[in-house]
Amino acid sequence: MSGTPESPVAVIHERSCWLLRSDRSPGDARRLLEELLVEVPDGQCFAEAGLLIVSELVTNAVLHGTPGGNRVRLVMSVCASWLRIEVHDARADREPVLRAGGSDDESGRGLFLVKSLSRRWGCGPRPGVGKIVWAEVGPEGWGAA
Repeated sequence: MSGTPESPVAVIHERSCWLLRSDRSPGDARRLLEELLVEVPDGQCFAEAGLLIVSELVTNAVLHGTPGGNRVRLVMSVCASWLRIEVHDARADREPVLRAGGSDDESGRGLFLVKSLSRRWGCGPRPGVGKIVWAEVGPEGWGAA
């Protein structure tokens, strides 16, 4: 896992928003990603992995990274060869922990899925306060880097 991703060279579309610290936010994030990908030529090639990743990252930010009274920032960028998802939260002191989880565990495998479905992913400081957890998704058929 590395720090902040490089800036994209040729972003086709970008969308960002603030999400409430709510159990509804992962669903809102998925809907926003679906709306963004419809605007992008061949955007659906990022949908399967992207929807799982955005859901996992927002869920983690809501459950573990955002104290009460704060919001989660979602930034999604698409270029011809990848989709980047960034989730900003207010907790710089709690970095994500990658663990495979046992077969009987009901939770704890989210970041393992993110790693498996991403070309690259990481966590870095957020200007001001908190951190950014990000992942890049390639078109269908690209494996993890």
